[in-house]
Amino acid sequence: MNAYLHCLSHTPLVGYVDPAQEVLDEVNGVIAAARDRIAAFDPELVVLFAPDHYNGFFYDVMPPFCLGIGATAIGDFSSAAGELPVPVALAEACAHSLMKSGIDMAVSYCMQVDHGFAQPLEFLLGGLDKVPVLPVFINGVATPLPGFQRTRMMGEAIGRFINTLNKRVLILGSGGLSHQPPVPQLAHADAHMRDRLLGSGKQLPPDERELRQQRVINAAVKFVEDQNSLHPLNPVWDNQFMTLLEQGRIAELDAVSNEELSAIAGRSTHEIKTWVAAFAALSACGPWHCEGRYYRPIPEWIAGFGSLSATTQN
Repeated sequence: MNAYLHCLSHTPLVGYVDPAQEVLDEVNGVIAAARDRIAAFDPELVVLFAPDHYNGFFYDVMPPFCLGIGATAIGDFSSAAGELPVPVALAEACAHSLMKSGIDMAVSYCMQVDHGFAQPLEFLLGGLDKVPVLPVFINGVATPLPGFQRTRMMGEAIGRFINTLNKRVLILGSGGLSHQPPVPQLAHADAHMRDRLLGSGKQLPPDERELRQQRVINAAVKFVEDQNSLHPLNPVWDNQFMTLLEQGRIAELDAVSNEELSAIAGRSTHEIKTWVAAFAALSACGPWHCEGRYYRPIPEWIAGFGSLSATTQN
């Protein structure tokens, strides 16, 4: 087999609070170039690592990792909605392989996912249903969170599995980099929000979902005006992180605690563990090299926005 990797920040604010046109054109150009490289690779299978934002996973049961053996995107923030084309037998085989590797991977035959999964499939492949996909959830917001070491080990185990397949595999990591949008915390939630976080939020009434989305939009508008209204973006950390990945030094992140990461770059920065899992999976597929690195802090999207590709060397 051979593999191609692409890691890309996602944001629900695309089309709602956009940066200046020249910045938007620059980002769209970066995504278009990545899409062209992926099209040339012509993947037969996608392994997609992505988080959730209390749209599919809640505190009724909050696994650190979950493999979707069936998955549906809800279409929040105008992202694509619909069923993901998960190859069931292959997903089941992957789950068994992970358990044999010592990774306690939860599974779901009816996983609900949001823009974190939908955006990379839309932006890089043209839709949810273009290529069979193994969707892997990594908890990035709900404490207690998985750490870098366990995430890396999980990614390596998935890499060993896909390395047994006679397929061209596209590995995607979706999320980050530095950011802290207004995601609720259970410890500070009122009774209504606590009920939502405990599971009733899986089927939000349309008016409540609209209010929730508007809160994020309002926070972005305010953040553009005052970048201390939320945790500031951290371009220094973001670029250091991307360099560690480029240089194959992801194990060095094992020493960074969850508490340190939140303090450095914001509570939602834990989404970068999707990038760690993706690079760990790639590392199990043989030698590789990076290409297409891009980074820009974009306050309008409350994100240090990054894009990075890598390909195995045949």
